[in-house]
Amino acid sequence: MNRYKWFVGIIGLAELILILLCNGLYLSLQKHGEDRMYRVEANRVALEIQNQNMTEDEIAAMDLSAYDTIVRVSEFHPQEVCNNDYVVKEAGGILYRIEYCTEQKDDTLLYINTALLAMVFITAAVLIYVYRKVLKPFHAMSNLSYELAKGNLSVPVKEEKSKLFGQFLWGMDMLREKLEDNREKELEFQRSRKTLILSLSHDIKTPLSSIELYARALSENLYDTQDKRDQAIDGIARNAKEIKNYVDEIVAASREDFLNLEVNPGEFYLSEVLAAVKTYYRDKLSVIHTEFTVEDIPDCLLKGDENRLIEVLQNIMENAIKYGDGRSIRIYGEDEEDCKLIHIENTGCSLKTEELPNLFDSFYRGSNSHGIRGNGLGLYICKNLMKKMDGEVFAQIIEGNFSVTVVIRKA
Repeated sequence: MNRYKWFVGIIGLAELILILLCNGLYLSLQKHGEDRMYRVEANRVALEIQNQNMTEDEIAAMDLSAYDTIVRVSEFHPQEVCNNDYVVKEAGGILYRIEYCTEQKDDTLLYINTALLAMVFITAAVLIYVYRKVLKPFHAMSNLSYELAKGNLSVPVKEEKSKLFGQFLWGMDMLREKLEDNREKELEFQRSRKTLILSLSHDIKTPLSSIELYARALSENLYDTQDKRDQAIDGIARNAKEIKNYVDEIVAASREDFLNLEVNPGEFYLSEVLAAVKTYYRDKLSVIHTEFTVEDIPDCLLKGDENRLIEVLQNIMENAIKYGDGRSIRIYGEDEEDCKLIHIENTGCSLKTEELPNLFDSFYRGSNSHGIRGNGLGLYICKNLMKKMDGEVFAQIIEGNFSVTVVIRKA
């Protein structure tokens, strides 16, 4: 805000200097022109008197309307007092006083100053408008992102009267609501997880105690017949299987809760999705000198969630950037019955063919992931999102290049 005030001050000073320079230059040029004018006209008057050999009466009755600066011509007498500016010229051996006046009504300077002042007022009006309608409201909103970053999600998003920031405020309010909703879900998840852990811990104790008793009895040879020992072994196996079922429940619950993969079904055009991906990655890949090609794919109407499909393509693109050799990434498509196939192919695949079926499992990372940061969830998320959109995604290795194909249904 202080910089803006400095900026306004500099503009005001520059315009004031411009006005003074324009006035000074005009007055200087005007004075120079007027000086030349009365001298020229005085010489013309003297030459006219001499050529026409005019008498004193004729000179007194001389018509001076043709001259802009000459007001009176008379014979020069040194002792005579004259209130006008004059020059003395000789004509026919006689000295004449030629009086002149250079003060003429000229509206040019008025027009110049009017235009300059109008420019000043317009500039001031624009700067005041920018301050009141843009900078001041934005400054008032500057604490909003800071409060959200601190976790204060209850801070209200005030409506801005000028409507210039309507979409921005709407987006910030959606972000606040989304963060607040996610925090509530996280708290609910934490409560559910604690409840699940306590419940399963209690349930596991029973089969675990049975296993412990069977194992102690076997180790101390408390069973005197083979049938009893076989029953103990069967009991251990049965209780172990029960514990395994509890563990499977924990794993299943964790997989269902740790990701919020909601999909909003709808219809959208393929061109809009490809344009978003191309816009995002064109500059990013040019910086790392990776050739990026998006081939011409016939546009069509698709079914699903546009934002989620963009997310799927972005996850695949990020994998292509991380695990490829950085030479080239290509997006192309094809049609298959009532589906559209979008292929994302990158050069430099070091993955083994037998690893392909496991790539879409949660937390699975291939043999080419050593030294590369990641959590093994990108393709897992893609798989689940495409299933919820009644689509599919699969990977293959084609002539040494890694290719991921997204199958999305047409509308």
